[in-house]
Amino acid sequence: MKKLCLSIAYLLMSATMSWSQNGTRLIGFDALTTGRGGTSTAFFDNPSLMMNNPAGLSFLSTSQADLGFSLMAPRVHFKNDINNNYGDKNLFPLGCLSYAHKSSSRISYGLGVFTQGGMGADFQLNHALFLDGEGVYLAQPYHSKFAVMQGGGSIAYKINDQISIGGTANLVYGQVAFQMPMSMAPSMLQGVIDPQTGMKFGDLFQADPSLGGLGYAELIASANLHGLNGFAFGGKLGLAFKPSDQLSFGINYSMPVNITYRNGSAEMDMTGQMNNAFGRIVYMILQQYPGTTPAEAQQMAMGQFTQMGIDLSKGVSDTYNAKARFGLPQSVAVGTAWSPAKKLRLGIDGEWINWKNAFDQMDISLSNGTNVNINKMMGTGGSIEMAFPMQWKNTVVIRTGIEYDVSKAITIRGGYAYGSNPVPPATLFPVFPAIVTDHVTAGVSVKLSTAFKVNAAYEYAFRNNKTASEKSLIAAEYNNSESSLENNIYHISFSWFIK
Repeated sequence: MKKLCLSIAYLLMSATMSWSQNGTRLIGFDALTTGRGGTSTAFFDNPSLMMNNPAGLSFLSTSQADLGFSLMAPRVHFKNDINNNYGDKNLFPLGCLSYAHKSSSRISYGLGVFTQGGMGADFQLNHALFLDGEGVYLAQPYHSKFAVMQGGGSIAYKINDQISIGGTANLVYGQVAFQMPMSMAPSMLQGVIDPQTGMKFGDLFQADPSLGGLGYAELIASANLHGLNGFAFGGKLGLAFKPSDQLSFGINYSMPVNITYRNGSAEMDMTGQMNNAFGRIVYMILQQYPGTTPAEAQQMAMGQFTQMGIDLSKGVSDTYNAKARFGLPQSVAVGTAWSPAKKLRLGIDGEWINWKNAFDQMDISLSNGTNVNINKMMGTGGSIEMAFPMQWKNTVVIRTGIEYDVSKAITIRGGYAYGSNPVPPATLFPVFPAIVTDHVTAGVSVKLSTAFKVNAAYEYAFRNNKTASEKSLIAAEYNNSESSLENNIYHISFSWFIK
């Protein structure tokens, strides 16, 4: 039995880590909870309390094992001056495995592996910099993945018949990947062109053409960061209060988690940017020397790059070792569940999520680059430090749910959840589309025997359209752009009751 459980846990982790990309934080960790709108802080009835309120484990009616699967089908869309595209129709499987032991003493415990959530998208989009010889756009890949899992144990201590406290200690695993044209400020090019004047490559690229510069407000590199993964420790503290069989209250605090994602690779290619810069220099030469032929102007431009220490034959692409740093937010949830009639239960949760501290920026570190041209322009020995802006806002989530026992074997559920959008207009972009706010859910449980129950749920996140600010902090291509996301999520879980 132990080997079987370990094998199932490994398969769940493998599937989730490989494919978990979604644009919304999960509102529930199993079909039962999701079916009633994610209300869970004061519903003391399943092992997902490990993630929602570990103190509630004390009030389980019996020991229980759960195995759950979810299938996400997000739909993303992006629109700007040169794009009006839907993203790929991706399907992402998720999974959870948990066991809670109800003890006859004051102490209960649980063990489990849970999908925390993530986000991601895939597009093929036009970019103003990438054109063929005839001026036709060459579509570029835009991809992201942010996947998180938590696994660990919980313990609950029943102080008396009405009050319990509990805690969860988790090992958190995360993956991060990005592929897209990435914007950099010209000031990042700190390499010196002329030691006598102190002029840097950044000065050349950003100075106005009337002053002999190239006039760039941003520089673009085709970037592909992948293989980044990291581990960290997290924890939860909970309080459960059940004054009667009809009424219960709960409080849950989730600690912040700081993760450094390591062992990644990054391919950075500035060929498109340098080709554009070369073209601008050729144009400037033709304007300055009217009798010059295009071929002569190109030769003169190559000579200028050579004088600056750039050997164009060696290109401007490289592969780096990569790591990134950003965390998961702390949160506080409070909830109540009430049974006004024997077969009817109502619940409401409120949760504050501290995205502002966790998702302020993603610090990206690249090292061991060997391309002499990039190193010359950057003024480093092969390292690049970037702060990718996010600047998310704190959010409040309200989850409401209802469940009704149709019979001794069948329970139906429904729910609605609202969470304010954490992504500000200045950092809205299509491959990190965490902007949905409204969810409706429906679910059902069928008890096939005294020891086995099947739960199913459907969750729909309504399409939300958001417009980026006039001046994006991510890249100019997102200025005044529009991103949208909707999501269909299908859940099924299996519960075994162990007496």
